[in-house]
Amino acid sequence: MTPEALTPETLVRLLAEPDRMRVLAAIALGAHTPDLVVRASGLSARTAVAALHKLTGQGLVVTDDDGLRVAYGTLRELSRDTAAAPSADPAGEADRELRPFLRDGRLIRFPAQQQRRLAVLRRIAGSSFAPEQRYDEATVDDRLRTWCADGEVDHVTVRRYLVEAGLLCRANGVYWASLASPPQPGPAERYVTAMGLD
Repeated sequence: MTPEALTPETLVRLLAEPDRMRVLAAIALGAHTPDLVVRASGLSARTAVAALHKLTGQGLVVTDDDGLRVAYGTLRELSRDTAAAPSADPAGEADRELRPFLRDGRLIRFPAQQQRRLAVLRRIAGSSFAPEQRYDEATVDDRLRTWCADGEVDHVTVRRYLVEAGLLCRANGVYWASLASPPQPGPAERYVTAMGLD
């Protein structure tokens, strides 16, 4: 039987099944025959053989003179291909641009350039607040504190910037995410940008 092409998606689907993961682990730890796989995995013979059949069908497990083994070469090749593939996700480019400022769900610092600062604020607002929901100030502060842990900016400053940018609205101690686009730069801001001073 010719193995099907292994892709990152098929690999994830394949290993999302606990029985298959147990069989793969048993083989990786040295179980090189179906009988040893059954014993090492703790599965019934029928379940282990079905999982083994699926793993070999996808080319993740192969049989050679030494018996069953994990196809590490296939995994290395898949890893190289995945790393070399260009990102088809346009958000990936935005993520790279924001990486100096946002990392692992944390705000490291605010960019000096206004458009980048606005992009950072949009990311924080979009990740922290649902458009149709209302929040009291304590909840807003709790959500923003998570972004500010170990960073240079405190949550109160972030909250103020979100309100000033029109991304978070406030009335009578209640906050909500704004669906409207943020205000456009005024003449002075446009002049500073045109002069390259932002």
